[in-house]
Amino acid sequence: MTDFTAARINMVESQVRCNAVTDLRLIAAMADVPRENFVPEVRRGVAYMDEDLRLTDAGQGEARYLMEPRAFAKLAQLAEISESDRVLDIGCATGYSTAVLARLAQSVIGLEESEELAGAARSALGELQIANASIVTGKLREGWAKDAPYDVIFFNGSVQVEPAALFDQLAEGGRLAVIMGEGATAQGHVFVKSNGVVSGRAAFDAIVHPLPGFAIEESFVF
Repeated sequence: MTDFTAARINMVESQVRCNAVTDLRLIAAMADVPRENFVPEVRRGVAYMDEDLRLTDAGQGEARYLMEPRAFAKLAQLAEISESDRVLDIGCATGYSTAVLARLAQSVIGLEESEELAGAARSALGELQIANASIVTGKLREGWAKDAPYDVIFFNGSVQVEPAALFDQLAEGGRLAVIMGEGATAQGHVFVKSNGVVSGRAAFDAIVHPLPGFAIEESFVF
């Protein structure tokens, strides 16, 4: 049987700390939240591997993944989440990211398109008795305007285009953390709203699977 506690400690030491993640609150959260609770039972033995972990099987729609620990940790650190922040977690899937971010923020809303994944997220969060997080369903690219503005908007996967449509859901001083690009050219970015203007910067390289709804639309050339 897998020793999940040992695997979790090894993940933190070999994938998180050694990759310039120094936020002690984030490190503690990732060392405490049982990642194996958020993956299908047949894949729990590889819950702590150092790459994206597929959550859905063929026939379950567009493939969805749990973002690799290194990229997740670096992106979460980039968002600089404080105890007073309200967070929108886009593409929360089975809720692992929501659970970790809930340890850092005042409250977290996990947004998911798949009813099946959203149900799994609610169940996992309930089992861990995480009271400051909730799961909603809707189109990822639309965000969740109902409860905006947010201090942090966090993306669980890469996007091909700048998610400018969601900048309106950021509070003044808010941060949007996302991995932009494809393959080896992708980078973790943070966008900050200051005096109503949003500006961004790239911070690190990362290769993660894309989120649905954020691809560049193909156009016909005549």
